[in-house]
Amino acid sequence: MRKSAALLLALVFLTASCLIMAKPAFSSADVAEDSWVSKAPMPTARSNLGVAVVNGKIYAIGGYNSSWELVGNNEMYDPSGDTWTTLAPMPTPRAQFGIAVFQNKIYVIGGVIGIAPYFRDNALGISIMTGINEVYDPATNTWENKAHMPTERGVMQANTVDGKIYITGGFTQNSQFSNNTEAYDPSSDSWTTLAPMPIFQAEFSSAVVDSKIFFISDKVQIFDPKNNQWTAGNSPPNAVYQGAAGATTGILAPKRIYLIGGSSGLNQIYNPNSDNWTTGVSIPTPRNNLAIAVVNDMLYAIGGSNTAYPSALNILADNDQYTPFGYGTIPPAVHLVSPENKTYVSSNVSLAFAVNKPALWMGYSLDGQDNVTITGNATLSGLANGSHNVTVYAKDEFENTGASETVIFTIAKETEAFPIRLAVAAAIVIAALVLLAAVSVGLSAYLKKRK
Repeated sequence: MRKSAALLLALVFLTASCLIMAKPAFSSADVAEDSWVSKAPMPTARSNLGVAVVNGKIYAIGGYNSSWELVGNNEMYDPSGDTWTTLAPMPTPRAQFGIAVFQNKIYVIGGVIGIAPYFRDNALGISIMTGINEVYDPATNTWENKAHMPTERGVMQANTVDGKIYITGGFTQNSQFSNNTEAYDPSSDSWTTLAPMPIFQAEFSSAVVDSKIFFISDKVQIFDPKNNQWTAGNSPPNAVYQGAAGATTGILAPKRIYLIGGSSGLNQIYNPNSDNWTTGVSIPTPRNNLAIAVVNDMLYAIGGSNTAYPSALNILADNDQYTPFGYGTIPPAVHLVSPENKTYVSSNVSLAFAVNKPALWMGYSLDGQDNVTITGNATLSGLANGSHNVTVYAKDEFENTGASETVIFTIAKETEAFPIRLAVAAAIVIAALVLLAAVSVGLSAYLKKRK
């Protein structure tokens, strides 16, 4: 049952008490890595839309419809049921905006709000940009306004890192390139200006890995919000404009950024740890201006246009699911919280741990004995005096087993603890006698003086 694993404890952990789950039924298409399968299309065909994920649901918002009109459509896709639901539309119809999620609310910022898309007549100047910031709450199906973005622009990217939304790049009202980086703090509804993108990138894609934002088109530029600094990465084999990107988390599939789309329909895969590129199976329908959503490390390519020249036929409602490389091969990461490497005076010690994803089975091994099945945090009872060790295991729905670190701890012997307690008690008695003697001497001297 044991299986050693190199664990990344920096992952976001879930509490262990809610992890046992029934084994789901996966089709071969769902688990075949580097493969595409068509899913239910959007009710409204759209291009230059934005997508966001909240609680495992995908929200497709705004964009251009088949008549190349700006729309505020808000349609929700449920991957578990392969169904779409129409929700409250965005108050300000627009396209080519920034979209990000914070605390289960969707922020739609900036974008194009007027005239025609620039590629209709190759005149970007006729597009009207905005700095409007509207937030959607899926729990109430309502929209509200927030503080406008300082720089009105469109065709930029938005990403959430550590509680703030970062807006980068784009075009301003007068067709001017913008390499601005502006951070929005939803908790205070305020904006700050940060270090600009060193080299302007047109119609780039972006994704977040390990709290860093990767911007990709013909080059890779990486922004670290923690120190407000930019670095460069290895450029992709093929430049992609008007494409989209999504990142896997390392929980169900290895951490990678998938750069998808453009007129070629390429699927280029970036490893942020090794800074190198590989390729995967191309998207079934090559298209520009699509959107990528990631749910449980599955990628969904939604909407777009299959040519750069507008017509009533080239706006798409396609929804294609991609299973990334290594999907279903990552073992659970198990972190042991208690016991710790120390001495306990009780024979009962809490067993507390955390796992980074749902598990079909969990158990522990005490002192190298057979595994004991548990459903969550437990208590190690009746422990004998002396040294002990414990390891916790978790198995996911793909039969991958992860192990915690092995912790060594000690239960204090009573024969050792009693002399310690006796010595402490004796010391207290002696101190009390000394104090009493001192008081007696002082009182005697006082009485003699009075006589």
